[in-house]
Amino acid sequence: MPAAPSIANSVTVRLVLPARPTAVSEMTSLIEKAGGVVTGLDVTGSGHARMRVDLTMLTRDPDHADEIVAVMRTVEGVEIGKVSDRTFLMHLGGKLTVESKVPIRTRDDLSLIYTPGVARVCTAIAENPEDARRLTIKRNTVAVVTDGTAVLGLGDIGPLAALPVMEGKAALFKRFADIDAFPLCLDTTDVEEIIRTVKAIAPGFAGINLEDISAPRCFEVEARLREELDIPVFHDDQHGTAIVALAALRNALRVVGKRLEDVRLVMSGAGAAGTAILKLLLHAGARHVVVTDVDGVVHRGRADVLSGDHPNHAWIAEHTNPDDVTGTLTDAVRGADVFLGVSAPNILSEAAVESMAPDAVVFAMANPLPEIDPEIAARHAAVVATGRSDFANQINNVLVFPGVFRGLIDAASKHVTTDVLLAAADALAGVVTEEELNATYIIPSVFHPDVTTVVADAVRRAVELVEGPVDESA
Repeated sequence: MPAAPSIANSVTVRLVLPARPTAVSEMTSLIEKAGGVVTGLDVTGSGHARMRVDLTMLTRDPDHADEIVAVMRTVEGVEIGKVSDRTFLMHLGGKLTVESKVPIRTRDDLSLIYTPGVARVCTAIAENPEDARRLTIKRNTVAVVTDGTAVLGLGDIGPLAALPVMEGKAALFKRFADIDAFPLCLDTTDVEEIIRTVKAIAPGFAGINLEDISAPRCFEVEARLREELDIPVFHDDQHGTAIVALAALRNALRVVGKRLEDVRLVMSGAGAAGTAILKLLLHAGARHVVVTDVDGVVHRGRADVLSGDHPNHAWIAEHTNPDDVTGTLTDAVRGADVFLGVSAPNILSEAAVESMAPDAVVFAMANPLPEIDPEIAARHAAVVATGRSDFANQINNVLVFPGVFRGLIDAASKHVTTDVLLAAADALAGVVTEEELNATYIIPSVFHPDVTTVVADAVRRAVELVEGPVDESA
């Protein structure tokens, strides 16, 4: 599927045009013919013969932007000035700052927030460690931890190159849940060293958000940290994706009048996200699930399952595919009610979707290119969702991780359970009312005003059922 012009490849061009009546229309027509989309045109200076203009446009990629600028130079009398990539401008100097919550204006202020006054607070915490939640930033602070080995669709680009993504994640925590989050990019891929490092920095945080750590190492890192820490550990690539996928699927099935317990569901992808989605689907009541990967259907007789070389595949084979289906993805989806992909681009054909059951649901969530062009899938499926923001029904982790952590922090939770994940998914699905629900609106916008609050309240209640309500007076 060819890339479309997008805001992620938006540029602003400063240019000087002759003050003739058709100059602007000539320019915009050329840009549109070249495949760009003009989104803004601001006159920043004008004289009798010339005017200065900042023109903003969407392009497909940096090379496409260069091509369009070259075309713009062909307009008679045009002078091209600075060309600014708006994405890079947004990142200049980073996206985060640290600011004091209290003023430091006088000697008294200094004595209260630092020495000698701060020593009394330190002593209080030493005597009662639970006071750290009340008297420090620990109460509202999350560590966003990565080793840079599975960043977005870029793969293993290392911790330094991963920093802009982790900064962005921290900014989203603040915007949507008023949580202070810090990006921690670790210069190691050793499982033991990652675990040791996170444990060492854990005292300063109320929770750990693991991010963009490649499978299968991410499974052990998360499992060990959950076992060894007394604060919640949440791998967003696994569980954030799982929560949103389940919420969206619940609503998609409402649209087509089917039940999760009854549908035949085929999943493409047995990595971190796929496994987490699978476990949550099974916990929610799914019974007829077949999982496929690059080698076809995962089943009990497959070589990597029998050999024990891939424990995750062995677990999948044991808990899915009750009818012992074998073969390829195309074989598996024939007659299926749901396809859910977290795998690779363009692996599902139109003919395969056509072979699915009536009123089929297709979630093609690979990013940036989905398993099938959603417009092609929609020719045969009743409901289609992707991971992309330029199509309806975006499966986006931003919908849940702020609310999940807000709820965990407010409940002073020590653990993340499957029941907490299920509560978050059910709450998110419920944000879409019966009056709003349709085939192109099965999941709310990330800017829906109720999402974070609804998810946080559901998570807090689920935690309190097990751990009891938090004593804020402690």
